Amino acid sequence: MSSLRSHGEQLLEINGVELCAETFGDRADPAIVLVAGAAASMLWWDADLCEEIAARGRFVVRYDHRDTGRSACCPPGQPTYSFTDLTLDVLGIQDALGIERAHVVCQSMFGGLGLVLGVDHPDRVASLTFVSTSTGADDLPAPSSDLAMPAEPDVSDAAAVVEYVVAGARAYAGGSPYFDETAIRALVERDVARARNYASTLVNHFAIEPTGPAHGGFGDIAAPTLVVHGDHDPLLPLPHGEALRDAVPGAELLVLEGAGHDLPRPVWDDFVSALERHTEGGRS
Repeated sequence: MSSLRSHGEQLLEINGVELCAETFGDRADPAIVLVAGAAASMLWWDADLCEEIAARGRFVVRYDHRDTGRSACCPPGQPTYSFTDLTLDVLGIQDALGIERAHVVCQSMFGGLGLVLGVDHPDRVASLTFVSTSTGADDLPAPSSDLAMPAEPDVSDAAAVVEYVVAGARAYAGGSPYFDETAIRALVERDVARARNYASTLVNHFAIEPTGPAHGGFGDIAAPTLVVHGDHDPLLPLPHGEALRDAVPGAELLVLEGAGHDLPRPVWDDFVSALERHTEGGRS
């Protein structure tokens, strides 16, 4: 068996662009592809978390979206790709790593990628997990009135950018007792230093138009589905997660007590145990 630790980052040619991916664990185990949220590189799926998942007998893949980390980059405000391209990137990662069917875990805004994959590409998806995301229905609660976002930084000032992202993470934690500013600051400093162009990271995903599946909606997902949501989430309050559970046939909901919009370390045991149960079988 190979080491459960990272096999190292690799640059892959996917759909005509270069994407950076990293894997953990034994390639013979069921594959889990971790899809970060908008403006988030693979680093936001903490390497220690990836190792914990791999230790449960899973082959874990994390990767940098376009315009994050070491992956292909467009000029700020000028993304040349679509929401569909980002969805196909997930399948391209699977193809490059020889994964026919994967357990796909999607976070926040890019839960929309999981929706398209589950509806339009069901043969490639063994299960779906939606973390801190939403159906987007109009009758769901607005973000918390306490969600105070920082002013946009001077992108030429790396220190100001770090402060901006840390402040955003603090706001998204929603007053969680688990928010670890020291750990988040170290992550953000690494993320900013590692990116090809962090100015593009900050804006480009929000400049593309989200698109849904061609063949249905949440009610047409056939893959086993787990919804994970923090009860302190100020951006998408808990009713968003409850609505998503209700929208997908047979879906289950894991409420992470004390968590905001992120996955802080103290809730990892609950998350990893639920993910282990949810992804039993379905070898790639």
